[in-house]
This record gives sequence, C-alpha cells and structure tokens, in this order.
Amino acid sequence: MIAPQIPKNEYQRQKAVEKYELLDTLPEDSFDNITRLISYICDTPIALITLLDNDRNFLKSHLGIPFNESPREISFCGHAINADEEIMIVEDSRKDERFHDNPLVSEHGAIFYAGVPLVNNEGYKLGTLCVYDHKPRKLNDKQIDAMINLSKQVMNLYEQKYNNVQLKKFQIHLEERNENLRKFASIVSHDLKSPISNIVMLTELLKEENQNNLSEESKQYIEYLRTSSLSLRDYVDGLLQFYKSDDTIRKKKENIDLSSFFLEIKELSAAGVTVDFEFPNKNAITIHSNKSALQQVFLNLITNAIKYNSKDHIKISISFEDTKSHYKFSVRDNGDGIPEKDKFKVFELFTTLGKEDRDGNMGSGIGLATVKRIINYLDGSITVDSQVNEGSIFHFTVCKD
Repeated sequence: MIAPQIPKNEYQRQKAVEKYELLDTLPEDSFDNITRLISYICDTPIALITLLDNDRNFLKSHLGIPFNESPREISFCGHAINADEEIMIVEDSRKDERFHDNPLVSEHGAIFYAGVPLVNNEGYKLGTLCVYDHKPRKLNDKQIDAMINLSKQVMNLYEQKYNNVQLKKFQIHLEERNENLRKFASIVSHDLKSPISNIVMLTELLKEENQNNLSEESKQYIEYLRTSSLSLRDYVDGLLQFYKSDDTIRKKKENIDLSSFFLEIKELSAAGVTVDFEFPNKNAITIHSNKSALQQVFLNLITNAIKYNSKDHIKISISFEDTKSHYKFSVRDNGDGIPEKDKFKVFELFTTLGKEDRDGNMGSGIGLATVKRIINYLDGSITVDSQVNEGSIFHFTVCKD
C-alpha cells in the first residue's frame, strides 16, 4: 500500500475545507440525493461525498457503508485530489500497487473506485464525489460525464451553504449593531432632551422678564437661540423615532378601516392648518396591516407635504389600490416640489436639501429615511415623482399577508 502524498498547498487547502464548516455535520437530503443518483447512474453499491480533513476522510454523504469517516492515509480520495485528471478511476485495486493491500480492499472489498475532486472557486481540492464497487469494472463516457457534472453540483451546494452561513452571521452582526445603535440613540436622546428643554424654557423666561431692557438685536439673538434649540429637539426626537421604527413594525397586524384611519391621520397631521384633503372615494375599505407603522408613514408624508408648501391653498390627495400581493397608496400634494437631481437623495438618512419649511425651519433629514425603513420592513417599496413648484406624488406599497 502507498499512502497518498500531502499536497504542497495543504495548509491553504485545509483552511478552505474548514471554511465551509461542513466537517462533522449531520447527513442532509440535498447531498444524499446526489449520492443516490450517482449510485444509480454508475450502477455501484457505494457512493460517497467526502472532505479530506487533516488525518481523516470525512464522509458528508455515504450510501452503501455504515461509517462516516476513515483514516486519510488509506483513502482512495487522498490520491484522487493529487491526480491531474478530472476523474481518477481504479478498475481493479487488487492489481494497483497503491491499493492491493489496503484495508479498504482486503476488509471491505473496495475493488473498483472512481472519484472526481471537488474543486472550489479558488482552485483547492476539498474532497471527492466517488463511487465504489466490489468487483472490477469500467465506466462509460456518459457515466463519467455525469460524475463530473454532479461534482460541480456538490460544489455549488457547498458554496450555497457557506453563503447561507455567512449571511446568517452577517444578519446576527447587523441585528447586534442595530440594537446598539438603538440603545445609543435612546441614551443620547434622553440625555440631550432635558438640557435642550431647559434652554428653550430659559430663553423664553429671559425674553419675558427682560422685555423692556433688551435691544431689538438682543431679542433677535434670543429668538435665534430659541429656534435653534427647538430644531435640535426635533432632530433628537426624529433620530430616536428612526431607531424605534423597528419596534413599531414588529407589532402585530390588525384589520384597519381606511375611512376612519384617514380621518385620524387628518386630525393628527393638520392641526392648526387649513388643508384640502381628498381621500379614496370608496366605502368600507378594510385592509390587514400594521396600523402603527402605516400611521408613522402617512404622518411623515403628510406633515412634509404641509411644511414644504408655500402656497396659500394646500391640497393633499390620497389614493388606494388593492392588488393580489400588495396594498398600493399614493400621497399627492401641490407643494414646492423636489428637484429631479434630488429625488433619490430624500430617502437617505440625514440628507436635507437646504430648504426651509413654511415656518422658516430646516429639516433634519430623518423623516423620509424612517418612512423608507418602515416600508422596506413591510416588504414594500416607495418612489417619488415631483416637479418644482408643482408638487410631489409619493407612491408606496405594503405587502399583504
């Protein structure tokens, strides 16, 4: 018997094997289906999918034998990964000096062997797709082609499982990161809101108590201080709301009567402002969705439509369509509009267009980012069509159950 040589790139090859995290894993149907198929095609009683580990040959799938690993030094697959050919075939191992006194031959009757190396994208040979028989034999061209093609399918499964594992790890990392950001935003918001409120209160008190002692310039400075503090407070509130939006979405869905829902939205968003609202002209429309999330979306869109509208007569129109897979909404206004070059920027966090609202305040760049975040979590999408001085239409969808 001749033990297989260790490849020159063994260190890198072993790292590649370990990368897929398949060693010592349980059997899986996706791999077992391939060994059953190749056993049928080649008409062999034994079919294996193997991974060459440091000192063993681990069998990810094994058809026709009861064990799931064997010593690497006696493995046929150890020789197969060193071969230059696409497939290594041993028609009668009893006549081959490498195997004639191998325990696999003498004790388990491994007479015939054919193995195709499993090669990853980096060129490392991880193991094999192989078949054994207890008698000498040959494979025809179609059987050889089938083994080579199915070995590529095995490698695709390896890559798919690796990508799934990496995706799951990334998802966990992202969830941890988002949770830390939410905690950070909550702590910062809490710690900032109190001093900001104190600044607002003290500036108002200072202005009131010294009304007759302040110059017009001083009064203007105090007003600047007050409006800046209020803007900072809104910014902090918006930041906290952005990172709390996930919690809003996680709440369970419920039946929502759109007629009463839009009346609530009107009362909440247009307090103290005269707005001509137009709602869907249909009776008894009921949808099943997350009411809190939808409220947050509509309040942001309608509040923006009011704030960034310099016209005397504000008009807002809401439309609705129920499709097989989604609820479709649109919110149209006759406001100041968005320049074409900025249409995609408005959904980015902290992005503002440098434009004051109707009260002279600058936006925080958080509201529409929150809207997009919520809609994405609801498996929907949002777009905007707009013309400067003509108005905007926000189209968005929400996935149905």
